[in-house]
Amino acid sequence: MGRVLVVEDELAIAELIALHLRHEGHQPRMAASAAEALAAVTEQLPDLVILDWMLPGDPGTTLLQRWRQDPRTKTLPVIMLTARVQESDKIRGLDAGADDYLTKPFSPGELMARVRALLRRRAPEALEAALQIGPLRLDPAARRVYHLETELHLGPTEFRLLRFMMSHPERVHTRAQLLDKVWGDHVFIEERTVDVHIKRLRDALSPAGCAELIETVRGSGYRLSQSQAG
Repeated sequence: MGRVLVVEDELAIAELIALHLRHEGHQPRMAASAAEALAAVTEQLPDLVILDWMLPGDPGTTLLQRWRQDPRTKTLPVIMLTARVQESDKIRGLDAGADDYLTKPFSPGELMARVRALLRRRAPEALEAALQIGPLRLDPAARRVYHLETELHLGPTEFRLLRFMMSHPERVHTRAQLLDKVWGDHVFIEERTVDVHIKRLRDALSPAGCAELIETVRGSGYRLSQSQAG
């Protein structure tokens, strides 16, 4: 299955997660601090990371931002698992680069469902043809997005969101539809998460002057407009 790095300083929680990962056929590895996690990822890139926020040394959000700035780890799938339950914390975690956010206390079954969903979404893209709208081109096989010849740097969730919207231009998608199509059967994600990732997608497209491609349709959802493509 997959190599999963569990970054958690509470040993009992880390062992519980590792037990369920092994039961699902994954290969867990544990790290109790940001420094240990950095060393583990440097040694071998995992398929997914389960990351606590409050860690000895640097917090999980700082570690996550560092990974997102590194070309080697910028698309590394990360689930943030934390006791911080406020909506503002969830937004900060997602803005830092998390693909998913789960609060403690948590259901191991729900966590495993999120792991399955996140790993499953990585596989099919390599078989698809490149998509192009105006000067914007998305290559699923290489997991890269270009404006003319300049690469734009998108997080993994923003990549999937743009890929879906480029596949269905000029169509209005509700938040619920985007959750279903981009997040799959990941029923635990809140609709508010869509707004956070739309903002991050626009921010990533902004340096190329393409943020306006993603239109907000008041009372309905979002649309990728071909008429805005230069």
